[in-house]
Amino acid sequence: MREYLERVRETSPLIHNITNYVTVNDCANILLACGGSPIMADDSREVEDITSICAGLNINIGTLNQHTIPAMLLAGKRANLCGHPVLLDPVGAGASALRTDTARRLMEGITFSAVRGNISEIKALAGEESAARGVDADAVDAVTEENLEQAEALVRAFAGRNHTVAAVSGAIDLVSDGERTYVIRGGHPIMSRITGSGCMLSAMTAAYIASNPEHILEAAAAAFCAMGLCGEIAWRRMKPEDGNSSFRNYLIDAVYNLDGETLEKGANYEVW
Repeated sequence: MREYLERVRETSPLIHNITNYVTVNDCANILLACGGSPIMADDSREVEDITSICAGLNINIGTLNQHTIPAMLLAGKRANLCGHPVLLDPVGAGASALRTDTARRLMEGITFSAVRGNISEIKALAGEESAARGVDADAVDAVTEENLEQAEALVRAFAGRNHTVAAVSGAIDLVSDGERTYVIRGGHPIMSRITGSGCMLSAMTAAYIASNPEHILEAAAAAFCAMGLCGEIAWRRMKPEDGNSSFRNYLIDAVYNLDGETLEKGANYEVW
């Protein structure tokens, strides 16, 4: 885990984000905190130029509209031509036909290095019955110790079928390339009480895979371990009068201060 974090710090990858306007500032800040550098551009007239000068591309469909969908396709195809890692965050897939169809259209037209979502979104894209609840995973779909083997098999199959790394966040995280799966435990429940924790994780994962393009699976798993560990560190800073706003700031601070040794010692995972 250590080397993947340190590589981000060393290379400071410039990440092109086509992301939703609800969390764009948090995504920029988490990228700066982890050692990367953000650029936000979603106009079709410039996305190809912008993504050409970046190390990686993060596409997040959280606030879709008729203008950003063509921009996502243009940027993704150009990133593929440049050989840059590309990540898809299919926010809310399964909640509406537009989101589900757009995510599938993007996956048909772009080669994604990683697809990062919650279990409801991945189930929807896999053609499984999903209990998507807006942009959040439904409790019915949640990965638990009781259904872990079944969930891991689904994620592994999705990754193998789509030739990508499937990175699923939740109480138990699953990161698979279709052959191996990192089962990651960590974080804190309050992370679901701040808007954008998943979006921030996608942006940070994009930085990790952009800095470690030969090790997409391991780098994505390292990003997940880092975010979970930082959630625990942030929670320990909370005072009785603090709420979710304070936690958000503590989380970004924890990412900023995280070093390789702390990640190596604190990462809680096993490989299946």
